[in-house]
Amino acid sequence: MKRILFVDDEPKILDGIRRMLHADRRRWDMQFASSGAAALEMFEAAPFDVVVSDMRMPGMDGAQLLAQVRERYPSATRIILSGYSETECTTRAIPVAHSFLSKPCDAATLQSTIERTCALQELLSTPEIRKAVGGFGELPSLSTTFLALTQVLKDPNASVNQVAEILGHDIAMSAKVLQLVNSAFFGLGHEVVNLKDATSYLGMDTIKNLALVTETFRVYQPNKSVSVSEFKAIQQHAHHTAAIAARLPLGRADRDLTIVAALLHDTGTVVLASKMPDTYRATIEHSREYKCRRFEAEEELIGASHAEIGAYLLGLWGIPNLAVEAIAHHHRPDRIPHTGFDCSIAVFVADLLARECEARAKGHTDVELAKADLACLESLGVLPRLEEFRELARSYPAPTEV
Repeated sequence: MKRILFVDDEPKILDGIRRMLHADRRRWDMQFASSGAAALEMFEAAPFDVVVSDMRMPGMDGAQLLAQVRERYPSATRIILSGYSETECTTRAIPVAHSFLSKPCDAATLQSTIERTCALQELLSTPEIRKAVGGFGELPSLSTTFLALTQVLKDPNASVNQVAEILGHDIAMSAKVLQLVNSAFFGLGHEVVNLKDATSYLGMDTIKNLALVTETFRVYQPNKSVSVSEFKAIQQHAHHTAAIAARLPLGRADRDLTIVAALLHDTGTVVLASKMPDTYRATIEHSREYKCRRFEAEEELIGASHAEIGAYLLGLWGIPNLAVEAIAHHHRPDRIPHTGFDCSIAVFVADLLARECEARAKGHTDVELAKADLACLESLGVLPRLEEFRELARSYPAPTEV
């Protein structure tokens, strides 16, 4: 049973949450603390899987509490509750909170957030791996631009102008979103030159997800162990995979979501390279020495692959669940059920074909798919169409810029 801790200095708020989630008491062990200090004492007695804290509290506020939780109990997922008027205070919580919820928060939103959090925790096989991910520190630190965008899009009456205005305050994000909108992925047939038109054509959810793509690659930076060229190669592969995925037989709604999932499918690799460079190098060497695939080396050395790590973190950031699922299983889609050629299968196929094309572009003429991948394609019913999909992939060369 998952242990959830709610922290608020107002007893009425805690009582309200207790009543609101009364029906969940059989599946969650829910505890309540009236201060940050009391919350830490409860953590010492028995750690929690999730902590949901109010932002404004006397003595130790929500940001200070979650900073302590991150340091002492990094495997716990950290959620902040804040009002729309608390933007300045909430900004301090950006480096330490996985998710943000607006007050007042209804039962359905709170339940779904906790459910998603608990499900994502299960993606990583051991508590040790969750602890490692939680200890990455500023990993979940999103920009105020993206947080503002997320907050506005929670309002069903949000306007295109509001979204465009928020993006317009961030030059780098604006440029990247427009670049992605005008790429071959979406096939609009004409150039989009302003954010308002981009939002109108693609819809607010797609714009938000494209902003998340931009944000993800902006958060992580090369370091002394991982070069700029390696980071660029990861992004190039992401774009190549997305370009192929966009040409696979999907409906419009599935296609847009698949493009986003494909652009983000190797986020876990970026995370490992940026935050655990020594481990990242070790997995590369292990793969070469034992002639296994990179994700298999990661599973052996870390306990989880970049697929699960990336999905776990992106899920906490609020990417749609179907995209999270596709990212989590993009090397092993046969471990989940399918009702047809869906987002998860498309990302798997596109990733395989992109790597195949990239290897041939480097002069490797003897490229063959792994037997395990061929068996997976057969079990998914995709193998008979492999040559058809290969032709689609070959028609789009790997991009040279990201």
